[in-house]
Amino acid sequence: MDVMPLLMLVAASAAVAGAARRTPVPAPLLLVAVGLLASYVPGVPEYALDPGIVLPLLLPPLLHTAALDSSYLDLRANIRPVALLSVGYVLFATLAVGWVAYLVVPGMPLTAALVLGAVVAPPDAVAATAIARRLGLPSRITTILQGESLVNDATAITAYKVALAAAVGEGATWGEGLREFAVASVGGVAVGLLLMVPLHWLRTHLREPLLQNTLSLLIPFAAYAAAEEVEASGVLAVVVVGLYLGHRSWQVDFATRLQEAAVWRMVAFVLESAVFALIGLQLPVVMRGLGTGLGQAALWYASAVFAAVVAARFVWVFPATFLPRALSARIREREPDTTWKAPLVVGWAGMRGVVSLAIAFSIPETTHGGQPFPARNLVLFLTFTTVIGTLVVQGLTLPPLIRRLRLPAPDPSAVTLAEAQAQSEASQAAERRLDELLADPRNTLPEPLADRLRSVLERRRNAVWERLGAVNELSGESADDIYRRLAREVIGAEREVFVRLRDARRIDDEMLRSLLRRLDLEEAAAYREEMEP
Repeated sequence: MDVMPLLMLVAASAAVAGAARRTPVPAPLLLVAVGLLASYVPGVPEYALDPGIVLPLLLPPLLHTAALDSSYLDLRANIRPVALLSVGYVLFATLAVGWVAYLVVPGMPLTAALVLGAVVAPPDAVAATAIARRLGLPSRITTILQGESLVNDATAITAYKVALAAAVGEGATWGEGLREFAVASVGGVAVGLLLMVPLHWLRTHLREPLLQNTLSLLIPFAAYAAAEEVEASGVLAVVVVGLYLGHRSWQVDFATRLQEAAVWRMVAFVLESAVFALIGLQLPVVMRGLGTGLGQAALWYASAVFAAVVAARFVWVFPATFLPRALSARIREREPDTTWKAPLVVGWAGMRGVVSLAIAFSIPETTHGGQPFPARNLVLFLTFTTVIGTLVVQGLTLPPLIRRLRLPAPDPSAVTLAEAQAQSEASQAAERRLDELLADPRNTLPEPLADRLRSVLERRRNAVWERLGAVNELSGESADDIYRRLAREVIGAEREVFVRLRDARRIDDEMLRSLLRRLDLEEAAAYREEMEP
C-alpha cells in the first residue's frame, strides 16, 4: 500500500488550512478551491472518495468532536427547531429536490431523482461548524446549526437507503420506509444510551491519562460500528455518546481533559482539512464519469438542482420558524425576540459537504436486475456541483450577510461579568473549604505555604474582575493582561536557565523535561484564555 498520497494530502491540506487563518477566507472554501486547482496539476495523485472509508472512519470522529463541544442543555432547550431542521427539513428537501430533478432531467426515473434528493438534502456537519465558528453568530443560531448538523446525516442516510431500495428494484413502500426510519433512529439512540454510561464509567475508572485518551479515540468508532451492526443509525449513536461524555467531562481528571482537548483539536483540524481538500480533488473523477455527451445540458441541470436546494431550505425554514409561534403562546413567550434575520441566516447557512459526496459514491453501478443504475454518473455530477456551489456561493456570502444584518452578538462585558460572579462564588466556597482543612491538625502547613494557597484563590477570583477594569494608558492592557505577560517573561527566564544547566551537564535531560513540564503547566494556567481554540 502506497502511503505517500495520503501523507501528501494530510500535509498539503494542513498547510492550506493554516494559511487560511491568516486570510479573511474561511478555511473550508480555500481548501476546496486549492483542491479544485490541484486536481489538474500534473503529478498530483487521483483521490477517489471511498464511502467505505468516509462514512465509518471519517464521519464518526468528526461527529464525536462536534458533539463533545456542543451543549446538551442548549440543544435540549432548542429541541424543536433542531428536530424540524434535522428531520423535517431533510425529508422535505429529499422530496422537493428529487421532484425538481425528475421534472428537469429528461428520462431520469423518479426513484433515481429521490436518491439524488436524499444525497444532497443534509447540510454538512463539518461545513456548518467550521464556517459558523468564525462568524460570531448569536449563541441560539449557532446551537441550532450545530444541533441540525449532528443529526441530519442520520435522516439523510436512512432516506437514501429507502430511495435506493426502490431505485434498484427492491420494491420499497412508504410503510417500509417509515419502519426503516423508525428502526434506524430509535435503534441508534438506544445503542448510544446503552453505551454512554459504561463508557463514561470506564473513562473515570482508568487511572492513566494515556489509556483514557486511547479509549476516547476509540469511542466514536465503537459506537458507530455497534449501531451499524444491528442496522441502526451509527450517526445517532455517536452523537448520543458524545453529548453525554461532553456533559460529564468534569468528572474526568484534569490531566485527561488537557490531553483529550489537545488530541481532539488536532484530530478535528487534520480531518476537516483533508475532507474539504478531498471535495475539490473529486472533479476529475466526476467529470470522467460524466463523459462528454451532456455538455451544456449538464450545467443547466446543475443550476436547477442548486437553485432547488437553496430555495427548498428557505421554503422550509421560514414557516418552521414562525408557524409554531403563531400557533403557540408558550413559544411566543419563550422566544419573544425572533425576527426575520435569524431564519434568513439559518436558511443561507446550508452548505453541503463530504457526506453528500460519500453517499453519492456509494450508489451501486447496477440494479438488482443487472441493468446500469439510471443516471448514476449524472447524480454524482449534480451532487458534486451542488456541494461546490453551496460552499462557494453561500460560504463566501454568509460572513458579509451576517455583518450586514448586524445580528446581536453576545455582550463581552456581560459574559465577563457572569464569569466573574461564577468565579467569585467558587472561590468563596474554596476558601471556606481551605479553612476547614487547615483547621485539622493533620493538615498543618507552614504559614508561607498556607498563604500561597490563599493567594492562588485570591488571584483566581480577582483575575476576571480585573478584565472589567480600566486599561493601562501606555500599553492598552488590563492589569490581568500585564500579569499574564510578565508571568510568561519570568517563566521564559527560568526556562533559559534550565536549558543552560542541561547544556553544561549540571542536570540531565530527564530532569530538564520534568522542570520544563512544571513551567509549561504554570504558563498554561497563566495564559489559559490564549490557549482556548
